[in-house]
Order: sequence, then C-alpha cells, then structure tokens
Amino acid sequence: MAQWLAQNWFDLLSSVGILFAAYTIHVDAKARRIGNFLAIVSNYQDIWKECFRNPSLTRVLDPSADAAKQPPTPTEELFVGLVISQMSSFYYAAKSDPVVKLEGSRQDMAQFLSLPVPKAVWHTVKPLQNRDFAAFIDSALK
Repeated sequence: MAQWLAQNWFDLLSSVGILFAAYTIHVDAKARRIGNFLAIVSNYQDIWKECFRNPSLTRVLDPSADAAKQPPTPTEELFVGLVISQMSSFYYAAKSDPVVKLEGSRQDMAQFLSLPVPKAVWHTVKPLQNRDFAAFIDSALK
C-alpha cells in the first residue's frame, strides 16, 4: 500500500481535488440559485408595494373593471408593464435554471393577466415581447 501510495500520490491528490472542486461548484450553484430567487422576489415585492400605496392602481386588480369603456391610464399601463417585465425576467431566469422554480408561477401570471386592465395592457405590449415569452403567456391564458 505504501509503495502504491508513493507511486500514485499525485493522481490520488488530483482526484480528491477534483471531487472537492465539484462539490464546491455544486454548493456555489445552489447558493447562487437561492440568491437569484431572493433578488427576484424582492423586486416583485417592490413592484407590488406600489400597487397598494397608490390608490390610482386599485382598478388594476378589479375583476369587474371595464377596460373597453375606460382604457388603462398611463399609471396603470406603467405598473402592469413593470409586472410583465418582472414576469419576463422570471420566465427567462427559470428557463435557464439559475433560480428556484415556483410551481404556481404560470398560474399566477395567467390569473393576473386575465384581469381586465392587465389583459388590455398585455395586448398592447405583447408585440414588444420576445416570441417565446409571449407564447408562454398566451398558452397560460388559455
């Protein structure tokens, strides 16, 4: 055993180093995913805080709002646009796997964009979105 160790110590040490590096990469990737997730959640919360601070945004969440009679205001359009931008960011982050997956995110996006004001804004901004994200949202809305 001692002779084998004397002849193969470098290979053994290299193998241990490779295993340690692989473990470190795995732990770093996991920590990065959680950090990315927390950043996305923090941004999401910041956007939604505005909805509750600004009374002019109450119609955004009103399922009985009539967006045909009273089109979205610029403030509503800006807010919904920020939410859609956040959705897009989450979609691409989740697609490339640097974040923790939220299993209900597709349904959450569909519920929001099914509301009258967000739906009207979605139809306006949809042509400005990447095709795969727009297809994802449209399939969620069906």
